Amino acid sequence: MSLWDWTLQAYGRPGVPEACLDLQDAHGQNTPFLLWAVWAEGPDAAVLAEAARLAKAWDAAVLIPIRTVRRTLKPAFPGVADKAREGLREDIKAAELRAERVLMESLEALSGHHKGGTPALAALKAAVAAWGGGASDDALARLAEPLT
Repeated sequence: MSLWDWTLQAYGRPGVPEACLDLQDAHGQNTPFLLWAVWAEGPDAAVLAEAARLAKAWDAAVLIPIRTVRRTLKPAFPGVADKAREGLREDIKAAELRAERVLMESLEALSGHHKGGTPALAALKAAVAAWGGGASDDALARLAEPLT
């Protein structure tokens, strides 16, 4: 199963969206990178390091700016009709989702469909270490539990 298809299924599980949002917003993590690490079952250290480098660069150049614009458009904007603002926000939201998919497809290509056999929590811990830390074991466990 492709990473994207797996992610769509995983994201539908109870607790996964909330855990991903918490790891993203409260812990500075990249959700596509974390989900890829679980899907790939803990890729080897060299692949993990390359994936972290790619995800950090994509996050800074693409995902964070798009997300910032989307969030800026959430509340009313003086002088702009709500319907127009909300329509634009939906377009930006679609672009953000597409940007996440592009990153996931790139990460999937890095791993070459090889599975490492590592359990979800261990894969998440390794991914966070490659990212540079920043997430608590409890926050990672909240994501790992529904993915196992």
